[in-house]
Amino acid sequence: MTDSDTAMQKALRSTWSGNPGEKARRYIGKFYTLERIGERITGKVEGNYGVYTVSIWVDGSQVSSTCGCYIGKHGSCHHCEALARTFLQNPGAFAEVTSKERTDLSSLGDLRGYLKTITLEALLSELKAKGITQKAFAESIGMNPRQLGAVKSSERRNHFFNELGAIKLACLWMLEHMKE
Repeated sequence: MTDSDTAMQKALRSTWSGNPGEKARRYIGKFYTLERIGERITGKVEGNYGVYTVSIWVDGSQVSSTCGCYIGKHGSCHHCEALARTFLQNPGAFAEVTSKERTDLSSLGDLRGYLKTITLEALLSELKAKGITQKAFAESIGMNPRQLGAVKSSERRNHFFNELGAIKLACLWMLEHMKE
């Protein structure tokens, strides 16, 4: 176990101390598509109203979480607790997603990992450094700048629009093909 694992487990235990509630117990160990990207863990679980994507990220001793359920926007739901307890019980069940440098991408798997580990905000910052504003980028791909802003801010809360990957790919294309 690495120091990072130990720190993450300590933070999760302090956030969700005590015994899990009845609602959380129903979901512990029931997650699928379990992934760990640095200090963030994610999983999907079948809830009462569909499949929820649950995410928890640790920054030192601070823990933030979010869930796709109607009460989990800020992480105060039992699905978040259940994901934390699932990780504490079996951290090895979480597939480690690693990223290569953009110049080293050579397969669709590499690209998938890269897109999961790079944020839209980071890509838009790179475009801005090349003189392409967020508004200009949005308009160039036929998107409303407000919608692009909504996609970017929702990613920070781990709520993902379906078009997020395509927008990131458009950013990559512009970064590779547009002259400064």
